[in-house]
Amino acid sequence: MKDEVFLSVIIPAYNEEKRIQKTLCDLFSYFSKHKDKKYEILVVDDGSSDRTEDAIKKYKDQLDIKIIKNNKNYGKGFSVRKGMFESRGKYKLFMDADGSVSIFQIGSFFSALDDGYDIAIASIEKEGSKILEKSSWHKKVLGKLSKFIIKKTVLPNISDSQRGFKLFSEKSAHDIFKRQTLDGWGFDIEILVIANDLGYKIKEIPVVWDNPSGSKVKFFDYIKTLKDLFVIKKNKIFQKYKM
Repeated sequence: MKDEVFLSVIIPAYNEEKRIQKTLCDLFSYFSKHKDKKYEILVVDDGSSDRTEDAIKKYKDQLDIKIIKNNKNYGKGFSVRKGMFESRGKYKLFMDADGSVSIFQIGSFFSALDDGYDIAIASIEKEGSKILEKSSWHKKVLGKLSKFIIKKTVLPNISDSQRGFKLFSEKSAHDIFKRQTLDGWGFDIEILVIANDLGYKIKEIPVVWDNPSGSKVKFFDYIKTLKDLFVIKKNKIFQKYKM
């Protein structure tokens, strides 16, 4: 159908006025080269207190973009789920506002879904990935530790669950996000656990990870995510995600 949306891009944003403009600029460049595919961009402003909305509005004449405003800061997981529910695309991508994984890398994600996978996720643990990041040593250590714990407890088949660049088929997105319960950072883990429980096939794609300064992830967010992990494990044990 002529009006069918091929790709929905969901971007959760909280106080991202300094970082989201480059991401939107990249999206404009990408879609300018792929005019044969109808797209939509849904930016979910999660109660920002800065000029995030003004930064987005600068691109409204250049991009098919919709701003969805939360009346307060609910969390990244809440915002992604809300964007997914309002999206119309055959394929649904959520990506971080800082553009750590560029939209120009999406070709290999589409290829994975064409090959029979239901979900394709960015990974910096797969051969061929490249990391351009200047994190503090404690964040690197905590990141490695959390990956180890996640893999050992709920996601033995996934090396890296936390990258903010994941592509879903329309059906898998519908089935997964309606079962999502977590609103915070732990939602990334939960949606992949749900995907596993429902039998959806997941492909990890090596990417160039270019993480700019200004990360919203703080030390205590790692602690909160570990708490979320216990909730996910409990839900999995009681087969809540299969209901």
